[in-house]
Amino acid sequence: MDTRLLELLVCPVTKGPLEYNRDKQELISRSARLAYPIRDGIPVLLENEARVLTDEELER
Repeated sequence: MDTRLLELLVCPVTKGPLEYNRDKQELISRSARLAYPIRDGIPVLLENEARVLTDEELER
């Protein structure tokens, strides 16, 4: 994931920052408690495509 692109992207729900999880190929929104998938190098920033983060995942 290009760091310049990551600086421009925000969570579509909260408009907050996103964190890149390289292992899972996801963009994490801690404020929305959502993980957005990255498919074929393209972030899918749709709320209905995101998965809900567990408390355990948020603590990391």
